[in-house]
Amino acid sequence: MEEWSKEQWETALQSGEKAAFYLYTPMCGTCAVASKMMSIVEQLLPHLKIGKANINFLEQIAIEHQIESVPCLLVCDGGKVTEKIYAFQSVPFLYELLKNQLTELY
Repeated sequence: MEEWSKEQWETALQSGEKAAFYLYTPMCGTCAVASKMMSIVEQLLPHLKIGKANINFLEQIAIEHQIESVPCLLVCDGGKVTEKIYAFQSVPFLYELLKNQLTELY
């Protein structure tokens, strides 16, 4: 998963395309598990733009999107955030959630 800057996130939002932005902190144990899950999902859905970022360096995004905790997955479509996921649950859960987001495209 590519590490995104604030500018890359804004570009993904403005493109209007479906994308996912995974927010984490390095000292978070749950985030470590979520990172592994997201890496698998990224390989299963190669056509979906997925980026990640350490929320400690993106305070403005945390404020704008009212991020309550990490890990957090922002799913965007049409220039706005359509889903904000905190409970990653499992790889199949994330895969289905993001696959359904993709299939709405085609």
